[in-house]
Amino acid sequence: MPRLDVPIRTGRRLKGLAALLLTGAAVLLAGCGQENPANAGEAPASQEAPAALARPVQVTTVSFRPRQTQKSFVGVVRARREIDLAFRVGGKVVQRLVEVGDRIEPGTVVARLDKEDLKLELESAKAEMQAATANLAQTTTEDTRYRALTAKGAASNADLDRKSLAKEEAVGRLERAKRSLELAENRLSYADLVTDAAGVVVATSAEPGQVVASGQTIVRVARLDEKEALVSLPETALADARTADAVVTLWADPGRRIPAHLRELSPQADVTSRTYPARFSLEGADGTVALGMTATVTLRPKDQQQVARLPLSALIDRGHGPQVFVVDGATHAIVARPVEIAAYTGDEVLLSGGVAPGDAVVILGVQTLLPGQKVRTVQAPAVTEVAERLPSVETRRAQAPAAGTSVAEQRP
Repeated sequence: MPRLDVPIRTGRRLKGLAALLLTGAAVLLAGCGQENPANAGEAPASQEAPAALARPVQVTTVSFRPRQTQKSFVGVVRARREIDLAFRVGGKVVQRLVEVGDRIEPGTVVARLDKEDLKLELESAKAEMQAATANLAQTTTEDTRYRALTAKGAASNADLDRKSLAKEEAVGRLERAKRSLELAENRLSYADLVTDAAGVVVATSAEPGQVVASGQTIVRVARLDEKEALVSLPETALADARTADAVVTLWADPGRRIPAHLRELSPQADVTSRTYPARFSLEGADGTVALGMTATVTLRPKDQQQVARLPLSALIDRGHGPQVFVVDGATHAIVARPVEIAAYTGDEVLLSGGVAPGDAVVILGVQTLLPGQKVRTVQAPAVTEVAERLPSVETRRAQAPAAGTSVAEQRP
């Protein structure tokens, strides 16, 4: 009996374990075949393709402007003629009657010299004149007497010739005395320095009591009959200065525009600034245009070509000539349009045809686009908007670390 108990108990355990394994397998099979209720209503992802999205592109609006924009140069208002007044004789200055800024009229005495020496020269010339007159009277009488004596045979022809030559010499001496007297009178009148034109005194070079030489500048007078703007031009603006229309505006009166024309352009550049001085005559400048005012000369080229300026990145050439992509406003698709190029600059292309004002042209990533492709436009920021986003000079200075600050101190 003991030997039979062991096999019976072992067989029963094996049967129970087999039944348990079969039950678990059935449960697992049932679970694998049953659908998840949460995902029962969803369709497989591969059954429906997602819709194509429009590609965003950056565009700019076409506008035609003159090919050469106007150029402005800052200068000053000057008189066309500035005269250095000087005495025609030397002497001691006893009086100066004008100061810088005084307006003078023709005939105004601006300075005077000591006249004592000039008066003595005049008196000497008068005395010489009297002596020459008396000498001429004496020689004339002697010549008349010897002619009568020669006719009677009482005097020789040689004596008559000597008397005639003495008379001719006396005539020449008298003529010389007259000229010396006129010069002495003129020199005396030169003691008063008189201006012959209206103007304003811009500089003085002598003071009372100073001894000056003939021709030494005493005052400088700027004539007010014609005014002009003096500016310095770079070599790139010389051609425009000769052909363009010039307009002058004053810093003191910005709303006023004065027509001007080029009167003088220096043929040689300044040694220091390497610029060319140019003078533009102001047409109709009145008394309100004062000398020394700040003036801006604006040059506007004549008959210049109208072009559209686009970045170089907007241009593409795939073997059919230069083209740009224009966005159709109705279909939002891009269209390849051939263009006519007028010129290239450092970072722009100038178009003379192929686009119209108001067209939206793609300016970035044109190499990856295809004609007819749907796009979504993003307008390029204007230059003024970019400038507003950039920090100002004061802001950058405030944000910059102070001089002498160590790296450890700059870190938070």
